[in-house]
Amino acid sequence: MGRDEHRHAKGKKKNKLPQTPKNQKTDGIDVEFSKELADHEDLEAMERSKAADRRANQRKQ
Repeated sequence: MGRDEHRHAKGKKKNKLPQTPKNQKTDGIDVEFSKELADHEDLEAMERSKAADRRANQRKQ
């Protein structure tokens, strides 16, 4: 009996389940919201996102 005999997965299932169920996956489309309903954290996140976009565009040029 050699070393190689223990490394095979003969009785195990080979197909794995996905980490995220299909009903919880998103299609990647951004959802817009009104600024009237946004709180301070939402506005701050929008400003940080715009600043990051500007920095990324400056690096490309």
